[in-house]
Amino acid sequence: MHFHSRRCLPLGAIIALAITGFPCTGQMPDAIATLQEQAVRTNQSDWGHWGPNPDTYSSWKNHSNRLIPIYTFGIDLKSVSGENSVYRDRAVLENLYGQIPEKTHNPEADYFDQTDVHRLQLSALESGKKRIILFVFDGMDWDTTRAAAIAKQGKVTYASGRGDGLAFQDYRGTTTDFGFFVTSPHNDGTNVNVDKQTVTSIGGTVPGGYDPALCGAAPWEPITDADYPIGKSKQTKHAFTDSASSATSMTSGIKTYNGAINVDPLGREVLPIARTLQQQDFAVGVVTSVPISHATPACAYASNVHRSDYQDLTRDLVGIPSSYHPGGLSGVDVLIGGGWGTDKEKDGSQGENFVPGNRYLTRDDLAKIDVANGGRYVVAQRTPGTRGSEVLKNAVARVVTSGERLFGYFGVQGGHLPFRTADGNYNPVISFGNPTPEAAEVYSEADLRENVQLSEMAIAALDVLDARSDQWWLMIESGDVDWANHSNNIDNSIGAVHSGDDAFADVVTWIEQHGGWDETVLILTADHGHYFQLERPEALIAGPKTNP
Repeated sequence: MHFHSRRCLPLGAIIALAITGFPCTGQMPDAIATLQEQAVRTNQSDWGHWGPNPDTYSSWKNHSNRLIPIYTFGIDLKSVSGENSVYRDRAVLENLYGQIPEKTHNPEADYFDQTDVHRLQLSALESGKKRIILFVFDGMDWDTTRAAAIAKQGKVTYASGRGDGLAFQDYRGTTTDFGFFVTSPHNDGTNVNVDKQTVTSIGGTVPGGYDPALCGAAPWEPITDADYPIGKSKQTKHAFTDSASSATSMTSGIKTYNGAINVDPLGREVLPIARTLQQQDFAVGVVTSVPISHATPACAYASNVHRSDYQDLTRDLVGIPSSYHPGGLSGVDVLIGGGWGTDKEKDGSQGENFVPGNRYLTRDDLAKIDVANGGRYVVAQRTPGTRGSEVLKNAVARVVTSGERLFGYFGVQGGHLPFRTADGNYNPVISFGNPTPEAAEVYSEADLRENVQLSEMAIAALDVLDARSDQWWLMIESGDVDWANHSNNIDNSIGAVHSGDDAFADVVTWIEQHGGWDETVLILTADHGHYFQLERPEALIAGPKTNP
């Protein structure tokens, strides 16, 4: 079997990329890349593994039901954690799930629920905050965070708690807090009709819930039933969430079925906080490193009975009539993300109204929103031969002056931004595919030069929102963490967390330079976890890092 190993670009490309901020050292694979390659080749590793089987490097490539960390800035977690946990109150728990799930009531719970992320945002607004940032590291559980912190510091410093080493762990420039919550959905297995936008079977096949005796009362506690986190326990069976259900919980405050975008278990619409705030003259924005209408960014604003109805979800985001909203929504003020250049001729998951071409945004819809054609958005998209940072910078300058909206569209084949690796470069190594290992992604000079980084997109959105209103709400998604973890790729996973962490640091600097924390709250968390288990943490100590 042939594998594609890490490789760098020709000398001319390296020189050209020196200007772009996407480095490539030309060195041999670093230690973490080597760990990944060796583990994939043998499907064994003594330092860590993905899934319930410790004898196999990759035995699970999906999400899990593990507790998820949350870090708050400008607000604390007292109102939802400890004695205020919904998991201590049977009546509240029943209202949340529609029943009291088996083994889920816990009178001693310190953890809380994913829907409390929505409650925290409402609480922040009630306290007078005018700027809300929801920063989602898609798929980043506690173990993923720890792996990235070890790799960044070059040492192992913690085995429980908040930890240190990453910017979002260490920052103390305002009130900050740390906790963890349950992500389980209302149910898994609900069926829908995407053409009619209806739920066709109610209640699903597996109910949600959380059993701390099997999965731990804290994310660093041992898992006593290895099959429980993936919904296969013979003792207690609970569904693990997908990104759609989980993001809906964070933006709309309800439990729903896997696959739902801001609809309840019956398919009835619920309003995400961004649309509620927009009615109160808040500006709203969405930034993501993956396609613009993937589940998490879609849940910031759209509604649909199924997460895969990408073109319709984008229509909601940019204010064009969709299947769920034939009258059209107002649309967000800023939308920047991936999906550029990703074409499909057929896509049954999108229903009868799918238009061949770009999977996430039709050519006609792009033309319709462009100010050049009478639309409301200045379009900044990947442009052959032009640096992506310049394209975005010029569009922001125009929008800040003109008061127009901003739409940014970038990406490589597959729809995401180039994957950053643990050494700070953009040279992925092989991953686990299905059913066999998948070749590493290889980026051209154009892929790197013509795209932007998450930090640049986040700051662009902040500049535009702040120019449009003194009240705004923004979702920032570091979505490539999830893609890396689905591939069981520790090199990409660490690189993705570092990329998001750099964006956090830049956002914090922006906040400090634009009025500070008096009116600002930032909530940093993940929508769900995976199943990486780090057995020998010192293996991730890889020596000096490349400066990204």
